[in-house]
Amino acid sequence: MYRRKILTTIKKLFIVVMVVLVIGYLIHQEIMMHVEGATKKSYSQNSFWAYPWGKSVTHKGVDIFAKRGTNVHPATTGIVLYKGTKPRGGNVVFILGPKWRIHYYAHLDKIKTNKFSIVSSKTVIGTVGNTGNAIGKPSHLHYTIKTIIPYPWRIDKRVQGKRKMFYLNPIKYLNESLNS
Repeated sequence: MYRRKILTTIKKLFIVVMVVLVIGYLIHQEIMMHVEGATKKSYSQNSFWAYPWGKSVTHKGVDIFAKRGTNVHPATTGIVLYKGTKPRGGNVVFILGPKWRIHYYAHLDKIKTNKFSIVSSKTVIGTVGNTGNAIGKPSHLHYTIKTIIPYPWRIDKRVQGKRKMFYLNPIKYLNESLNS
């Protein structure tokens, strides 16, 4: 009797988790250029997975160059999971967006959002800066899209290729948003 109750509870929990995962994937994702005034000329088209790239080994995102203090908006709707400082990223914000993807914004001059806030493309989450390992470099926003659910088909033989299953190329999404 006790064992059957545990199995029933585990089955229910599994179903709930699966439903939540599916709902997360069904939420529409529309990624927008999030640095005010930025164009395709504001970032390198080849910087994603560039090697060598300092302590990170490979560059797992894109650097969008802009004047210090330029407003930064979320690329997509989401929930702020973390705001604070990291040694390499300086002032950073992590946002959980649709499809279980974490959107990482680094080197911010100022953070203008709060933890667990629901944000949209109209919200200002911070301003472009050069904090963390970008001190002394031109002001820019480092932007990364990381998936919680691995995409094993993205693995390749390049440097850190196994880690690619967790990172998506943000340049593709930014170019699409600027073309529309």
